[in-house]
Amino acid sequence: MTALHDPSHHDFGSDNYAGAHPEVLAAIAEAAGGHVPAYGADPYTARLGAVLSQQLGADADVYPVLNGTGANVISLQSMLPRWGAVICTATAHVNTDENAAPERVAGLKLLPVETPDGKLTPELVATQLGGRGDAHRAQPGVVSITQSTELGTAYTPAEIRAITDHAHSQGLRVHLDGSRLSNAAAFLDVPLRALTTDVGVDVVSLGGTKNGAVLGEAIVVLDRSAVEGIDYLRKIDLQLASKMRFVSAQLLALYEGDLWLRSARHANAMAARLRAGLEQVPGIEPTQPTQGNAVFVRMPAAMAADLRQTYHFYDWAAETGEVRLMCAFDTDPADVDALVAAALESAMVRA
Repeated sequence: MTALHDPSHHDFGSDNYAGAHPEVLAAIAEAAGGHVPAYGADPYTARLGAVLSQQLGADADVYPVLNGTGANVISLQSMLPRWGAVICTATAHVNTDENAAPERVAGLKLLPVETPDGKLTPELVATQLGGRGDAHRAQPGVVSITQSTELGTAYTPAEIRAITDHAHSQGLRVHLDGSRLSNAAAFLDVPLRALTTDVGVDVVSLGGTKNGAVLGEAIVVLDRSAVEGIDYLRKIDLQLASKMRFVSAQLLALYEGDLWLRSARHANAMAARLRAGLEQVPGIEPTQPTQGNAVFVRMPAAMAADLRQTYHFYDWAAETGEVRLMCAFDTDPADVDALVAAALESAMVRA
């Protein structure tokens, strides 16, 4: 079959735009032969549980799912009663980009908090704790943080520990949306457990798709007392894959060795290169620190239009000209340099 796209063209719209890492594809091919039991009773899923227990702690329970929204929804649903509420940032993926799935599928109330950098703090969490015991208000039961955040910033271990200590002292659990956890760990140069198990996180949505998988994420339960019914919720919420070995094989390819880290380090390095180049372009102003694989800048509308003749990227705040550019495991230095050169050309032409 002839490719329906130019495989040499790399965009900056999202790390979801990237294809699959060759090592992930090889793992799928290796898992393809013969028959194994379905619905997770296969050797690949069993091995994945052992591997992630090594990465995240002996008590980790692993539940592969099909996508990040499913991982988040089931995690939160399993952590809360029907009257429960989730404290999150206003920019959190569960609040802005999951089409009300936490509310409509999980039946939960979100309590979003405005933040300048995409991060919650104990003080910001505390602003949503009023009204507990009041039948007229949804009851806060979970704090959900994202690592790396939707604004490309990374929580340090100390920042996460401060949140979990405060949340637990108030009877709340902590969920971590780790779709880009690998990028944060690579930036901070710490193991995955330093941002999860070791700092008191209860449940993690562990990413795969944004770091080289075709599809598939995993719910990783670090404190079994924090959840109830995940085995049933995966089926109810349409996230229980019959041929789960293919999801697990991909996550094994990422996490059994250091592919997760190699891929994240490369994506981060390309983002740092992109930021450094764009900082030299007249009219471009960075708006957030680059602490992962995301670059946030303001650029003139005319320049954005020029660049979009060749590249995809998203408006973050169209009214201010803020855009987001994402790098991925397969972003090439030449791709970065070509975009920067195009931005410089646009700036000179329109000067």
